[in-house]
Amino acid sequence: MKQFFKFMFASMFGVILSFIVAALIFSSIIGSIISSAQSEKQPTVFDNSILHIQLENAIQDQPSNNPFENIDFSTFENKTPLSLKNILDNISKAKNDDKIKGIYMDVPYLQANMASIKEIRNALLDFKESGKFIVSYAENFGQGEYYLSSVADEVYLNPAGEMTFKGLGAQLMFFKDALSRLEIEMQVIRHGKFKSAIEPFIREDMSEANKEQMNSLIYSIWNDMSENISKSRNIEVAKLNEIANNLLIRTAKDAVSLGFVDAVKYEDEVLEILKEKVGVESEEKLKFIGINKYKKVKNLTELTDSETPSEYYKSKNKIAVIYAEGEIVSGDSKDGQMGSNTIVKAIKKARKDDKIKAIVLRVNSPGGSALASDVMWREVVLAKEVKPVVVSMGGVAASGGYYISCAANKIFAEESTITGSIGVFGLIPNVEGMLKSKIGIDIDRVGTNDYADGLTILRPMKNKEREAIQEMIEDVYGDFTQKVADGRGMTQAEVDSVGQGRVWSGISALKIGLVDEIGGLNAAIAEAVSLADIKDYKVTELPEQEDPFEKLIKDLTNEVRINIFGTEFGMAEKYYSNLKNVLNSKGIYTRLPVDIIIE
Repeated sequence: MKQFFKFMFASMFGVILSFIVAALIFSSIIGSIISSAQSEKQPTVFDNSILHIQLENAIQDQPSNNPFENIDFSTFENKTPLSLKNILDNISKAKNDDKIKGIYMDVPYLQANMASIKEIRNALLDFKESGKFIVSYAENFGQGEYYLSSVADEVYLNPAGEMTFKGLGAQLMFFKDALSRLEIEMQVIRHGKFKSAIEPFIREDMSEANKEQMNSLIYSIWNDMSENISKSRNIEVAKLNEIANNLLIRTAKDAVSLGFVDAVKYEDEVLEILKEKVGVESEEKLKFIGINKYKKVKNLTELTDSETPSEYYKSKNKIAVIYAEGEIVSGDSKDGQMGSNTIVKAIKKARKDDKIKAIVLRVNSPGGSALASDVMWREVVLAKEVKPVVVSMGGVAASGGYYISCAANKIFAEESTITGSIGVFGLIPNVEGMLKSKIGIDIDRVGTNDYADGLTILRPMKNKEREAIQEMIEDVYGDFTQKVADGRGMTQAEVDSVGQGRVWSGISALKIGLVDEIGGLNAAIAEAVSLADIKDYKVTELPEQEDPFEKLIKDLTNEVRINIFGTEFGMAEKYYSNLKNVLNSKGIYTRLPVDIIIE
């Protein structure tokens, strides 16, 4: 018995000690986060400094300001996404900062869509006009990492490193067979022969129409990538395709011999090259400053026609940048979804604020609810009646994402932006067979009328219900195409000819009139300034984010979700999320056919 109590108390002591240590660690993390959040002291930029661009975390349009959302508690690493605008603004600031002599790019794993990569690449091209250097180094180059790095004056690869250059491809996962084994029937109604968002649920492969649009899309993006790499590295486009077709880059030495990189070097050797460039002795340390630190340095460059930079900062004029990001749903924005209530509130606030002279709507969405899209479209129309509205399309602004964009005064997109997808669909699962055969659940029903139980997932649709939904979808499609026609100065027939759910790249959308200009977020802001006819201004970002500490308290009183072990689905997470969203969807949808990741 004595031995029992000995072990029992020892175990209790161990548990208590573990809780105390965990509490101390958590308190330390919170303390450091609070200290970091409260620290607004401007860092010192020394002479002969180098801007160190490390893009190791995801790049988003408007990352959450909640420091607790992005801590991986399994490793205690901070995974806070980087702000695209911060990256662009800091590269521009460094161009005119006499203390910054060049840029050192270290891009281990780029987590960004092609449009964002192109915007950063363009900012780096602009930086080079200052005559300052850009040097890039990597242990491995994926295609996205290399596409960005190819803009550098000198590109170096680790001697034991690898490089991927194989062209672009798209893979789709199909669930028809899996659903049939579960005896789940997907009931589909749609308008648009290219509206293939429902294909994974009703087919085992891509339709010919879907293959046509996907091929057109990836070739358009690949051609733009190839042309840009060709210009930067002086390699013919035909040669680039030959290299990709034959997988000729297999080792780091191949990358050198084929002109993709300048030499194989270890990082310490690259640092010695940087020392020579800034005139630092070999035994001295380089003065690096990272993006997150440099963003706290005020821009003392004259950014407008004001007589002094101080006038820029004192300006009462504002340009509102409203971030419309994620799957479109009704209600409030949350968990990567764009809620119509949240976006309407932001646009309305910008519309009623006299100090805000123009609105830039930054759209990064595959679409979603047709109703929610229409609610936001209406608010864009009301805002346009009062002040200029310019749309800046990010990586994707398709279907519902295009719906909310079409009424703007002007639409900007990157060459690789995925847009269009003007089409409508409805998807209703029928799980009656699964419940009966797999679980043994029977369904019976009574009702005052033939269709009193509504569009339920517990039985197949009846013919009249299918007819009614098809009519509703045709009505939504007609309304959608008419609004695009009105916004773009086209006829409805012209919109229908480029609609039918077809997806277009930004450069193709420019040719057919769905967008006005090729350019990124800063180009859209510049256009908004021009349309508002103002000289000095400040940018204000909407929707306003919750105070992170208030949000933490709210989460603790409701439901808190902390990533302790990371996602359990790995690469299948996106497919799982899409399937879950479709099964949980309500009403008629205007959504992109697939989520496209360029690899």
